[in-house]
Amino acid sequence: MDKIFVIFNPAARGEKSRRVRRFLETKIGASVTLAPTQGAGDAKLLAARAAKDGFQVIVAAGGDGTINEVINGIGTSRVALGVLPLGTVNVFAQELCIPRQVAAAWAVIEGGHTRTIDLARAESNGSTRYFVQLAGVGFDARAVRAASWELKKKIGPLSYVWAGIKTLSGTHARIEVATNGHGSLGGGVAVLIGNGRFYGGRFALFPKARMDDGLLDVCMFEKCGYWDVLRYGRGILRGAHIDLGGVTYFQTERLECRAPSATPFELDGEDAGDVPVTFSVVPRALRVVVPKGTAGAPL
Repeated sequence: MDKIFVIFNPAARGEKSRRVRRFLETKIGASVTLAPTQGAGDAKLLAARAAKDGFQVIVAAGGDGTINEVINGIGTSRVALGVLPLGTVNVFAQELCIPRQVAAAWAVIEGGHTRTIDLARAESNGSTRYFVQLAGVGFDARAVRAASWELKKKIGPLSYVWAGIKTLSGTHARIEVATNGHGSLGGGVAVLIGNGRFYGGRFALFPKARMDDGLLDVCMFEKCGYWDVLRYGRGILRGAHIDLGGVTYFQTERLECRAPSATPFELDGEDAGDVPVTFSVVPRALRVVVPKGTAGAPL
């Protein structure tokens, strides 16, 4: 078996976290190393160190935020990413059909079947950060910033709904968007960028997305009043949102976002700073351990 380095985020605490830790401790041995994180940024540092130390598989045991830190440690090293989905939503795991049950997800990792996907990239204020699933600028990122860790612990995915409702009452600057170095394509109050299809669970916000096509899928919303959000939401539930008025959907290799005032952006559900930001793709740069039955399926 390949040498496996497991980065475990114990932030969930409680009985679930204790059960997961007990399970992982039964796997420790010559081929498996367990490394709990102690705080923000630890997962990235641990992953980078493990990649240099020759581990063939680095497992992110946590939510989408933990996965984001781990892939930023792995970078383009070609070390394989394994996933034990323990978070609030686990969008990336759903995209790749990785089971939520810990023992079943571990069996996928032991199976060792991999496929290669694109690694999406955000460049802002002199720094570069990767993401695997999605990014957002404007309204969505404000909701992410407003959803506290304590609220996520109490009500899970509903924390983002609550934060979104609170965000509706705020002021939203218009985000200007340009692609591939060309002039402005217009913009809106929310710009969502997908490497995969799903957003916030099994909502196929980016229906044309493939994780290995070298492209980012972009969905822009012009307004975010209560009735606008309700209309967009109904369209998303029906899979018809890209045809609605006030919604623009396209694919691109590179996307630049600016705004006239401080406007946040998020990566894989984590607050990542303020615009300006440029998004791009490193084609087929990340190997991911996936279930055997999905190894040749469309992404």
